[in-house]
Amino acid sequence: MTASRPATREGERTRVSAIRGYAAILGVAVILVLGFGAFTQPPLPADAAEDGGAVREQGAALYLRNCASCHGPAGQGAEAGPPLLTAGAAGADFYLRTGRMPLGAPGQVPQRQDPHFDPEEIEALVAYVASLGDGPAIPQVTAGGDLHRGWELYTANCAACHGASGTGNAVGGGFAAANLHEAESLDVAEAMIVGPGVMPRFSFDQRDQDAIVAYVLFLRNSPSPGGLPLGGFGPVSEGFVAVVIGLGLFVALARWVGHRPRHPDPDVVVERAE
Repeated sequence: MTASRPATREGERTRVSAIRGYAAILGVAVILVLGFGAFTQPPLPADAAEDGGAVREQGAALYLRNCASCHGPAGQGAEAGPPLLTAGAAGADFYLRTGRMPLGAPGQVPQRQDPHFDPEEIEALVAYVASLGDGPAIPQVTAGGDLHRGWELYTANCAACHGASGTGNAVGGGFAAANLHEAESLDVAEAMIVGPGVMPRFSFDQRDQDAIVAYVLFLRNSPSPGGLPLGGFGPVSEGFVAVVIGLGLFVALARWVGHRPRHPDPDVVVERAE
């Protein structure tokens, strides 16, 4: 019995040494993981580091989880997405607030839908994307723009793609101009300076910008004194409805008249030959 005690103590020392070794290895691994994460984290702007909270905790984290895989960890762009260095706050706010970003899968066409993030998250992401480079700020919109001036500018610059009534239209290459009846004031102002999709970027002054916004809102709420607007596409849709419904009614009436049962007139006496 006395001979086994040294062996038992020696085994305990071996187990303790092994545990310490494993703990040391685990500690080194944790340090390496943390160091690698700090090394690969996209650079934050100086003002974000000074502010400390919102941008670092929300903006950068949300960007890494939802945007970096397509746009690159520092907004430099990647195979699946364009760079964001010149998107600015206006570009980020437009795409995030209208639900066009993030996409469900690379290659999808951005479409308006419910936002993926709540307003606080959108604000943090917009601030972070704006800090990645030099891009346009979110524009200010003043209500009460010149409606006639807006009609002139819209007709000259927008109607060819969005249609005279703002209902949108196909522009070729698999792209389509958006239906402006769903757009809010800020959406219109941001789209003019961001140029989403194949839309060109415009550099209107404040007066002209507010005029176009006012006219787009007028199109969305304008009455239709001629009856049903039929999508606002003009004589094509109107002629189609006239032919299909009008001609259909005439055909139905003709068939009804032709198949109407005929009964002999009781007042007419048929003479029989004897």
